[in-house]
Amino acid sequence: MPPIPGSGLAKGLAVTLRTMTKKTVTAQYPDTQPKLPPRSRGVIGLFEENCTVCMLCARECPDWCIYIDSHKETVPPAAPGGRERSRNVLDRFAIDFSLCMYCGICIEVCPFDALFWSPEFEYAETDIHELTHERDKLREWMWTVPEPPALDPGAEEPKEIAAARKTADKLATQEAQQAQQAEQAPQSEEGGTP
Repeated sequence: MPPIPGSGLAKGLAVTLRTMTKKTVTAQYPDTQPKLPPRSRGVIGLFEENCTVCMLCARECPDWCIYIDSHKETVPPAAPGGRERSRNVLDRFAIDFSLCMYCGICIEVCPFDALFWSPEFEYAETDIHELTHERDKLREWMWTVPEPPALDPGAEEPKEIAAARKTADKLATQEAQQAQQAEQAPQSEEGGTP
């Protein structure tokens, strides 16, 4: 049987009419903020106090979008007779978000926890050159980083904490034994002299 002419048009109009009567599910973005999943990747925040200018993040970045400048300062000796030490001081830390591909390698390789994911995503600019954000802006984003998720109560204790607790328990046991021996020593001396 041949198709009826115009049946496809009628089906299309029926779908359109059905859709027009339903409530829309579009979120009106500027008026209502989206509910982001926890730990979502927005921008990278910098905790400047932890940065030692080791340059690992800049070296490992596949896009070369991290710019770091520093200088060395001499630190006086901690004790008399010691030697002076030098340390790196951060002058500039910038990330070019027009190049960044949000892979997170810089955050993973940072050994001092100076970089974190922030859920901030509203940093659009009209000029691409303004997408290079300096350390002041990165520091502002640091304070929007959410707390890490709580540990699973059923999970086993981290090995670092278990080792520290074992050492602390061993020291406490040794101190208790020494105190007990010190207590018994005077008693045995007293009991030996009539």
